[in-house]
Amino acid sequence: MTHALPYEVNCSILFTELPLLQRPAAAKEAGFDGVEFWWPFAEAVPGDAEVDRFVSAVRDAGVQLAGLNFFAGDMAGGDRGLVSWPARSAEFRDNIDVTIGIGEQLGARSFNALYGNRVGGAPEEQDELAVQNLVLAARAANRIGGTVLVEPVSGAPRYPLLTAADALAVLDRVRQAGADNVALLADLYHLAVNGDDVDDVIAAHAGRIGHVQIADAPGRHEPGTGRLPLQRQLADLQERGYSGWVGLEYVPSGASADSFGWLPRDRRGAGARA
Repeated sequence: MTHALPYEVNCSILFTELPLLQRPAAAKEAGFDGVEFWWPFAEAVPGDAEVDRFVSAVRDAGVQLAGLNFFAGDMAGGDRGLVSWPARSAEFRDNIDVTIGIGEQLGARSFNALYGNRVGGAPEEQDELAVQNLVLAARAANRIGGTVLVEPVSGAPRYPLLTAADALAVLDRVRQAGADNVALLADLYHLAVNGDDVDDVIAAHAGRIGHVQIADAPGRHEPGTGRLPLQRQLADLQERGYSGWVGLEYVPSGASADSFGWLPRDRRGAGARA
């Protein structure tokens, strides 16, 4: 099965051979018109000059910023977001306007809020805090027509959202609290590795998916290196109404620039059609 969904490159996991600000141009050189990033700074609130350099790097490369994560702590050290982390909730709140401001400048409208690991012994309090913070983020994103995404994640033992149902339950609570511009980030790799039936998720919840990411499994490398039926699943998503970007969020099995052989160059631009 074929599809016409546009691909873009996650420049926080691909092109890591290069300094971060050179990666948007590398993605463009490889034929892509879109990029996404995890939070690209070390702090929740970087200086204006740092933000300006990032914005200029994306603009100068001539690519669209398709998505941006809110500050999620020390990802390399095992952090997976601040949304539900009481001791660092203020950092998340301080980060909201910076993140949405970058999105406003670069045309990004999808903002991924990693939920955060379980800490201590009060999961109910963490979940209540998460709803409050997601409502704040969604209201800020709504000012520019943006959507806040919630993502199930694999490989993080203390991260509580493993399946689409876990994330959708959070989204339901956020909607009940008054914010409608929230959606599921469906990373087909994470869902599959965590044991979700991805076909069932697509069939039942395609209308609630705000962004899609892919990697093959096992290994989390480029499509074709594992066993996941990614192209069929993307075609199913399109058939059920999804028309957004597909983020390439995989660990390249070799050099990043050499990892796109599975995707013909004429399918890499945003205007490409299968």
